[in-house]
Amino acid sequence: MFIIFFGLINKVFPADSISKLKNSGNLNFQEIIENAKKKVYPALVFVKPILETYNTGKKMRVEAYGSGVIISSDGLVVTNNHVVEKSVQINCVLFNKKQVPAKLIGVDPETDLALLQLIIPDKIKPLPYAKFADSSKLEEGQFVMALGSPFGFTRSISLGIISNIQRYLGFKSIYKYNTWIQTDAAINPGNSGGPLVNTDGKIVGINTLGISGSGLGFSIPSNTVKKITDKIKKHGHIPRSWVGVNLQPLNDFYSGTFISSDKGVLIIDVEKGSPAFKAGLKTGDIIFSVNGKDFTCQYVEKIPELYWQLGELICDTPAIFKIFRDAQEMQVNIIPVLKDKAEGEDFECKEWNLTVKQINRFKNPELSYFKKEGIFIQGIDYSSGMSNSGLQLFDIILNIDGNPVKTIQDIKKIYDESISDQFREKKLLFEVQRGVYHLWFVLNYNLEADEENAVIQK
Repeated sequence: MFIIFFGLINKVFPADSISKLKNSGNLNFQEIIENAKKKVYPALVFVKPILETYNTGKKMRVEAYGSGVIISSDGLVVTNNHVVEKSVQINCVLFNKKQVPAKLIGVDPETDLALLQLIIPDKIKPLPYAKFADSSKLEEGQFVMALGSPFGFTRSISLGIISNIQRYLGFKSIYKYNTWIQTDAAINPGNSGGPLVNTDGKIVGINTLGISGSGLGFSIPSNTVKKITDKIKKHGHIPRSWVGVNLQPLNDFYSGTFISSDKGVLIIDVEKGSPAFKAGLKTGDIIFSVNGKDFTCQYVEKIPELYWQLGELICDTPAIFKIFRDAQEMQVNIIPVLKDKAEGEDFECKEWNLTVKQINRFKNPELSYFKKEGIFIQGIDYSSGMSNSGLQLFDIILNIDGNPVKTIQDIKKIYDESISDQFREKKLLFEVQRGVYHLWFVLNYNLEADEENAVIQK
């Protein structure tokens, strides 16, 4: 094994690691890995949040497992947003196997990052912490280690190489604001939020995604992590402007689109009701300048940089967009608005054996396309016999027994009245929207619901 690894050293080791190897008469690859591990292993954190979920048709509290890494001596911890999202309590197990509580400082769902503060006595400080490397200096083929807590095990390390330094995954509505490090180091459920570490023992990324059985894992680059955590420390969240355009590079191998231009980026979609829609931008327009700054993307890896540029526009202040439309240059003024990432409210209709939620245009774009505001079914307890009602997940509730449903307050009122009347028949007529169709179902509801416990690994 060592012979194979050393045969690749000149191609896969960074220059400073090569220097260390040359300057040490008996330092071998195993020792390099061991030295790197010693630097970051004490900073590895096993994250154990208690989450409040509504997806099963009941309001439940479940324990989840994830990972994190300490990045400062006073106990700041980076992890993934999806590890701690909807948490009501967070505990962390440290290197010394002590469990301590943590406070959530802030999250950024767009990049799937979160920042925690360990709550520990001053006498325990300073804590061991890991340092960041410059992810812009990474190269394909360099050795890396993925640290974390896979499947709820408290500590684990896997070895691999960097397969791609700039993988773009933002083809859907999420993950538009950064590219990803692709690695073949094993990233399993529970590894989320743990560090990807180079042979110098520095963080090059935060492990986030893994495709089971494929050998593909994806980490958020350390430069993005530093940028996001600095903003969360300052604001408690990431304030972004929103104009409502989806972008595609001029040369796109995925769609087979190639535009012979040396500047600009193609608009492939304008969201209805957005500032860009109101200003008259159209699908097929090419934006080449925003507030006098170049706005160009030849290939997909540049797309996140442009979304960042749009996200940093000043809200409620006109921005000047210069575009090409039908070979003609035009100027359009767009007034960005704050991209509100606050999720809609959840509500448990316990005796109806279902849970509902407000539509959020950013979290539920497939629903907001049909109805910008409203309430949808987010969870059904099928063990209660709800499967016979005909209602389905993601049905948009329009009215119940002839009473319009537009807000959580509307459905709370209908729900309270239905369960307070002990003499009424336990049936309700639901009108729902499912895609473009309006449908009607009778719900025979049960006044008994069972409690459940669950464990989720992230």
